[in-house]
Amino acid sequence: MVHQLILVVMAPIFWVQGKHVRRSIPCLKEAEGPRRGKSNKVAGRQGKCVSIQKPLRILLLGDSAAAGVGAEHQSQALSGQIISALHHQFHVEWQLIAKTGFTTKQILQSALLHPKQMYDVVVVSAGVNDVTRPTSAATWIKQQQMLTNTLRSHFSCQHIILNEIPPMEVFPSLPHPLRWYLGSKAKAFNKKLTKWVATQPDCEIVNIGGPLDVVHMATDGFHPGPIIYQQWGQAVAQLIKSRWSS
Repeated sequence: MVHQLILVVMAPIFWVQGKHVRRSIPCLKEAEGPRRGKSNKVAGRQGKCVSIQKPLRILLLGDSAAAGVGAEHQSQALSGQIISALHHQFHVEWQLIAKTGFTTKQILQSALLHPKQMYDVVVVSAGVNDVTRPTSAATWIKQQQMLTNTLRSHFSCQHIILNEIPPMEVFPSLPHPLRWYLGSKAKAFNKKLTKWVATQPDCEIVNIGGPLDVVHMATDGFHPGPIIYQQWGQAVAQLIKSRWSS
């Protein structure tokens, strides 16, 4: 409610600043490379494949960050970093469905368009595009709930990993007071998400840990760079290992 009131009062300023941001931020492409595949089995001694590798099916859904904007190739992006961190322990079959600009509602729609299929783990990158729109935290959390319920029924997944919205108050491409407003709104979204996820045994929130180092962001000052994708991918992989290694 507070953010809705601020938006009403500050709308003219935010509109001018938003228009400037859209003109000034360079439009980076989504990462090149395959969006589905299987990890190579790790070879043991004398070229024999390690038989202890556990099969794992992973679906990645989301926005421009899931699509790898800020990295040149998917191997440097979130999908590649997750697979790289898991392939010694798991034989991973994975797929990525993501598009720049997708909101949580659009991610839900894209999931429904995907054929019903079984996945063990679904990783979701969502929230930034919801924060930049006039969506309230209450509405967003309802959309998150609808999305996770759809993932359970559509993909029979047992583990859903949701991302914490990054601290938008430090994004160098955003001017003040727009930067402050979006950062405050993102914190409100995260607070509701954390509270709700705590009641869902099959859901977890990935947190890279530590402050965001803007030096490692992409050249547009809005998306992750390869180093942040690596940290993010390793954090996701650690959650997966903790639940699936036994």
